Amino acid sequence: MPPEPRPVAAPPPSPAARIVALADACVRCGLCLPHCPTYVLDRVEAESPRGRIMLLKALAEGRIAPEPATFSALDHCLACRNCERVCPAQVRYGELLVAGRTEQRTTVPPAWKLRLALWLMPRKRWLATALRLANALRHWPGAWRRLPAAPSLPPLDSHYPAAGAARGRVALFLGCLGPHHDAAAARAAIRLLTRLGWEVDVPAHQGCCGALHRHAGAAEEFDLLARRNQAAFDTAGTASPYAAILSLASGCHESIAQALGGETPPVREALAFIAQDEQVARLPWRRTEAAQRIALHLPCTQRNVTRSDAVLTALLARVPGIDVAALTATGCCGAAGSHMLTEPTRAAALREPWLDAIARSRAATLCSANVGCRLHLGAGIEQRGIEVATRHPLELLAEHLDDRPDPTTLP
Repeated sequence: MPPEPRPVAAPPPSPAARIVALADACVRCGLCLPHCPTYVLDRVEAESPRGRIMLLKALAEGRIAPEPATFSALDHCLACRNCERVCPAQVRYGELLVAGRTEQRTTVPPAWKLRLALWLMPRKRWLATALRLANALRHWPGAWRRLPAAPSLPPLDSHYPAAGAARGRVALFLGCLGPHHDAAAARAAIRLLTRLGWEVDVPAHQGCCGALHRHAGAAEEFDLLARRNQAAFDTAGTASPYAAILSLASGCHESIAQALGGETPPVREALAFIAQDEQVARLPWRRTEAAQRIALHLPCTQRNVTRSDAVLTALLARVPGIDVAALTATGCCGAAGSHMLTEPTRAAALREPWLDAIARSRAATLCSANVGCRLHLGAGIEQRGIEVATRHPLELLAEHLDDRPDPTTLP
């Protein structure tokens, strides 16, 4: 009796077929419309998730021409994924957007500002030079005023021992802007983690997470950056010394998790890792004489991707003397990765409600867990003359940590 033929694996769907399949999940109910910042801004169907889904499907099926004018609404999308969180049909809009933009880049190159950003972010020396230049010219009129100054801090060491008995080792991911605009947040994370008993490594050869490249449809560039970070964190090996790899900026998290695999070791957001640590309840906090009022901005990536907004709020509630003012503005602040550079007028319009809410809060400090959001909001705060400092929540937490010896706290 002849052997039964082996089943032949079905070929993977073409990019166009995948886009159509993802788009067909949309039931066109429109419940996403009031949650979409660009639809609220323009009141045009093409600037809504539903409109963009239909646009992507029509492009994939060849019913409309792939011309630059066709892609303006697609380019305006902030990838905030507010629509994904409220969608009753559970449309994977983020995945669909990346697939659509990847196909878009095969026919239409990105605008020059985006090409410059994509080229600059992975190149550490050029990026550092550009940031120094921006700092030097930031008081000139015009575009340089959009970027707040980066703090001047010495480079981080490659390893930090635990305070007391070590419970394990973690690695810290900084990304491209992290060594500059998240330098204080990195030091704060290290202070909290070592106090919790973790050794912390900061691999020297890590680089850009590739979020801008992935969201822009630059798939080959993203894969190259992923391989570089895999080598830096040695995630290609069978055994890792790390209990987790921790991301600082919520906007970097999904891309670096995808790049590094996210399972062995897991890639976690630093805030969530600290908040959910079994020892965090025993951290000693310093009490202040007067309550410190902070305005808390929850980035889209924190609310819709990492979904660590609740654990951050709970962690801040542990610290005595912090009065958290919940900002009432909704939607995206307009930073959206490269959007604040490529579409500055639209980004500024989306930022206005947040600036109004910050001014109303009468807070002395604005906390946000995403570096891009802090830069974009910080630029608006400077332009308006609002007296509020912008910081990563980890900085605030580390500042309130009581370092006095206490044998009843952590070992």
